[in-house]
Amino acid sequence: QVQLVESGGGLAQPGGSLRLSCAASGSIRSPNTMGWFRQVSGKQRELVATITSDSSTTYADSVKGRFTISRDNAKNTVYLQMNRLNPEDTAVYYCRATLRYAPIVYWGQGTQVTVSA
Repeated sequence: QVQLVESGGGLAQPGGSLRLSCAASGSIRSPNTMGWFRQVSGKQRELVATITSDSSTTYADSVKGRFTISRDNAKNTVYLQMNRLNPEDTAVYYCRATLRYAPIVYWGQGTQVTVSA
C-alpha cells in the first residue's frame, strides 16, 4: 500500500518562498505522474503542477514562473518550490500520484500553506 506524506507547509509572507515535499512510502510503478493540487475551503480542488516519470511538467497559469515542480525518483519524492508567494496561494496543498496504465490514484493528506503579512 502506497502512502503519500506531504511536508513543508506553513506560514510565509507575501513575496516569500516555501518548499513542499511529498514522499511516497512505497515504490510507485512507472510510468507515473506526480502532481500538486490545492484547495481553498468551499472551492474545488485545482491543479497546481504535474511531473511525469520522464520529468515532463505542466503548470497552472496562475503559478507559471513562480513555482517549480521536481522529483527524485530514487527517493520516491516530489517537490514544489514556491517563490514570490501571494495571499491567493493560501490553500491546503495535496500531493497526488497516478499510474499511466492502471486506474489507481494516490492522495496525500494535505499540508496547509498560508501567505499573510
